[in-house]
Amino acid sequence: MKKEISFLLNGERRTIEVSPSEILLEVLRDRLGLNSPKCGCDRGDCGTCSVMINGKTVRSCLILAIEVEDQEVVTLEGMMQSGLTPLQESFLKHNSFQCGFCAPGVILSTTELLAKNPHPDKEEIQEAIAGNLCRCTGYSPIIDAVIDLVK
Repeated sequence: MKKEISFLLNGERRTIEVSPSEILLEVLRDRLGLNSPKCGCDRGDCGTCSVMINGKTVRSCLILAIEVEDQEVVTLEGMMQSGLTPLQESFLKHNSFQCGFCAPGVILSTTELLAKNPHPDKEEIQEAIAGNLCRCTGYSPIIDAVIDLVK
């Protein structure tokens, strides 16, 4: 039995019918046409499906769509509505990503970190991105970009 839910997606009120077992990742990608949350592992291990719900980075492959009713959901697309952020510019400057598959999760995780702690040290950055797997670049250029931004 489907249920109509309403939530804020990237600053815009969205109303959609979802089944009780429908995963948020599927709704965002398959029904709402967003590209930044990706299906990587379906277990919450890789971070490629990351979105922010009420300012907290979560794995959308582990969240039922019905759970975001009356919540604020932000994806990388929502963060880029006014162009690249200084954090994203720093990632570009440091060539932090090669294939880019992990980029949305890393960007959202570090954005959340910087909102809580504008001057994190290396260990805090490592902890913030720990749930994001990167097979191409490794983590040094990602960490360097954040350190360069906050110094």
